[in-house]
Amino acid sequence: MVKNLIIFVKNAHEGNVKSRLAKSIGMEKALSVYKKLVEKTYETVMNLPFNKIVYYSDFIEDEDLWAKGVFKKSIQQGRDLGERMYNSICEVSGETKNMTCLIGTDIPKLSEEIIIQAFELLSHKDIVLGPAEDGGYYLIAMKKPVKALFINKSWSTNHLLEETITEIKRNNLKYDLLPILNDIDVIEDIYKGGLDYLLS
Repeated sequence: MVKNLIIFVKNAHEGNVKSRLAKSIGMEKALSVYKKLVEKTYETVMNLPFNKIVYYSDFIEDEDLWAKGVFKKSIQQGRDLGERMYNSICEVSGETKNMTCLIGTDIPKLSEEIIIQAFELLSHKDIVLGPAEDGGYYLIAMKKPVKALFINKSWSTNHLLEETITEIKRNNLKYDLLPILNDIDVIEDIYKGGLDYLLS
């Protein structure tokens, strides 16, 4: 069984990342924070023994830290975040029995151990979610794509996790939850998490 790890990244250009954070610290500083978060994610996933695919928001960057020999590269396709996530999972899952885990790049305390745990839980669950403190989720893993989990959801709100779990139950699927982590959307997230180094 192939284990796929999808990493969603935004092309790192000023004004294209961390718009909510930029309202507090400016676009240039927000871009700097985002680049540090991407570097931290890279360090976390670099040595994991999975099929790793980076999905860019706009275009594939050839000369960046995601080395071609280690990471496959693709572009997100879809009208909203849910559609882009679902399409990416479908693309890498194929027709065979695979496990697919999708993460973003704004969870500085995401660890190798948590990602490995997600795949381990999938051995006896259909869906695994990593709850974020803000009511969303930082990770979703599944054995096969389930479109209902990605359609008509309240993305970037504190209802997302609850809505997703309700959908899982409605589809009679088994699920499990990983540890709750803090993602970085606004300046308070940095201070609350003791992550002041991101602003240096």
